[in-house]
Amino acid sequence: MIRARPEEWWRTQPKGDGVTLIDEPFIEPFYRCNVWHIRGSDRDMLVDSGMGVVSLRDWVPLVTERQLTAVASHTHFDHIGCHHEFDDRCVHWLEAGILADPTRAATLADPYVTDEIFERLPPLPYASTTYEVRRAPATRLLEDGDVIDLGDRRFEVIHTPGHSPGGIALWEAATGILFSGDIVYDGPLIEDTYHSDAADYHRSMVRLLDLPVRVVHGGHFPSYDGIRHRTMIRDWLDEKDG
Repeated sequence: MIRARPEEWWRTQPKGDGVTLIDEPFIEPFYRCNVWHIRGSDRDMLVDSGMGVVSLRDWVPLVTERQLTAVASHTHFDHIGCHHEFDDRCVHWLEAGILADPTRAATLADPYVTDEIFERLPPLPYASTTYEVRRAPATRLLEDGDVIDLGDRRFEVIHTPGHSPGGIALWEAATGILFSGDIVYDGPLIEDTYHSDAADYHRSMVRLLDLPVRVVHGGHFPSYDGIRHRTMIRDWLDEKDG
């Protein structure tokens, strides 16, 4: 398989509202994490950080322009790979242990990371058989109701267990923007990882249903509006409750 060059590994796409999507186009869409950069007046925020196979700081100048808080929506391999590159790292306390000791099993690199998840392989010396996330102990532990303050922007932490125990969403009430992580996005949801919980998943979806969202930026697949958000969750709940 062809290997990508490091300078072409990352892609950036402005999405309005001071939000930029950063992603890895040579990863198959199902496994491709959305990395979200949010501009604030005092500091910026990064929600998730991709696989870590190519440096974000070296190849995406946007993430080094300002002081930056790197938040983990949860601790699966595709979301925390570059967290070690940032000094200010936040995660829900229930998954702090994984961020500090990200084994292949705990991060789901085993069994998901194989050459088949790529359209082009990362640059050498990458090898799927030896891939692992680098440890990045949290500098701040989050819990439900906490606020991440960027100066002119405030994001409330919503604990959304179900996909994983310490999954979180970030809600900006002033703009109606929700960064939903992997609890809900416009694609096939993963409800059967080793630490998923069906009852927690249901409670999280009920909680997110009535948020007055304007736009949702999920952990995977394209962003969508509030109408789509409520339709997807109602359909999911109807299927579970039916």
